[in-house]
Amino acid sequence: MTNRIALLNDAFRRTFSGGKVMMTSGVNELPDCVKAEALVQVANFAEFTENNDPYDEHDFGSFDLVGRRFFWKIDYYDKRCEFGSDDPADPEKTMRVLTLMLAAEY
Repeated sequence: MTNRIALLNDAFRRTFSGGKVMMTSGVNELPDCVKAEALVQVANFAEFTENNDPYDEHDFGSFDLVGRRFFWKIDYYDKRCEFGSDDPADPEKTMRVLTLMLAAEY
């Protein structure tokens, strides 16, 4: 059976539509061309394994770029972004928030 959460996360991550994309201050301070390439890396990420995706939700990834390690993570909130989502598999009830950070900031 296909995991609906993973499908929704993949669609959001590939288009950045239907949610919010946030960057930590360390990422935001990088040159625009580096930030743009980091977002391309997130959108194209496909290296999901049992180690980085144990629940098969496609909600975390990491990659190296310009000598730095980046992490990205998708979290699930209610539509007002006040609380966690009751049902991340229901896009009508869920706001996806992708955060891009430097590993050193974690």
